[in-house]
Amino acid sequence: MLIRDATPERDAAACAAIYAPYVRDTVISLEEHAPTDQEFARRIQQTTRTHPWLVAQVPDQDDVVGYAYATQHRERAAYRWAADVAVYVKQDRHRRGVGRALYEALFPLLTAQGLRMACAGVTLPNEASVGLHESLGFQPVGVYRNIGFKHGAWRDVGWWQLSLGNSDGPPHELGPPLTLTNPDRA
Repeated sequence: MLIRDATPERDAAACAAIYAPYVRDTVISLEEHAPTDQEFARRIQQTTRTHPWLVAQVPDQDDVVGYAYATQHRERAAYRWAADVAVYVKQDRHRRGVGRALYEALFPLLTAQGLRMACAGVTLPNEASVGLHESLGFQPVGVYRNIGFKHGAWRDVGWWQLSLGNSDGPPHELGPPLTLTNPDRA
């Protein structure tokens, strides 16, 4: 499997196709309508201004089988050393290490950028996502009860966080988003 940086032009349609069943058929995503290819292109372009977005691709093919990205955790300045992270994998590729490989490529980029904490929200129940996050060292920190309404019921969202290993001392200013093709850009 090849992990590479996402680009809006090349990857928006594939990411949108991976994400659509999660929106349409599950409560894993609390979005109500699957974003279009154009909306995904906008999201990739906007996200990569400040954080990495990666895709997993079958070698020697253009078949994207998963993606992971980080975004700003909250708008207030004091939160700038934390990022929300997410990973989505094609449904026929679950439990093959795609999500783990994406996260294992993403976290060093976030650490090198100066981020200190990765946060993951998981609509509950979702045993597979909880298992993936906890196997990577995420610790549960709380649950927003009945926070979203989808598919006829109120949904809980659990939150997990992962220390990215930066020191407890005073923070450094964040560098620009790093990429797999240029991980030393900061």
